[in-house]
Amino acid sequence: MSNIVTIANTLLLAIAFQACDTPKLVINPAVPNPYEVKPENIDPPKATKILTGAEQTALYVPYLKGKRVGMVVNPTSIIGKETSVDSLLKLGVQIVKIFGPEHGFRGNASAGVSVSDDVDTKTGIKAISLYGKHAIPTKEDLADVDVMIFDIQDVGVRFYTYINTLQHVMEACAANNKEVLILDRPNPNGFYIDGPIL
Repeated sequence: MSNIVTIANTLLLAIAFQACDTPKLVINPAVPNPYEVKPENIDPPKATKILTGAEQTALYVPYLKGKRVGMVVNPTSIIGKETSVDSLLKLGVQIVKIFGPEHGFRGNASAGVSVSDDVDTKTGIKAISLYGKHAIPTKEDLADVDVMIFDIQDVGVRFYTYINTLQHVMEACAANNKEVLILDRPNPNGFYIDGPIL
């Protein structure tokens, strides 16, 4: 008797599953499929240019008019094919001092080597080293500066001395009532900003 019940239940289950089966989708080739994606219907993504803070001169150059500007820069500080210092000078910005981090403003010093103060040969502007006798701008360094611009691209692989330079500059400017303008640059390493430790 139990065998008959088992067979009957199995048969009923099979019929029930058959009744619940998904209906077959019949596609009529005469009717266009609105969800079909054909390569000729796909527009290639439009290339977008990432603008760095330095490149958006229309947003900050008017603010600098009539102000004495100090710039913390190195060879990564570029607008187009020129250094941001050279570009801003052409736009009439009054740059009174250049502050160089490790490797100096023009990048001529080796890693870890102390850099001395100098005068930039191309612009004739005094270049103060923040990787030499002192790492923090002094009150005297900032005396003739109204606003300090920080424009340095970091590598995004790991932290370098540049973030410490930014911290020192911000602290010194706060202590001496000087404004700081940071011209941001995207992290070239994507999402991992700090990277591995040294």
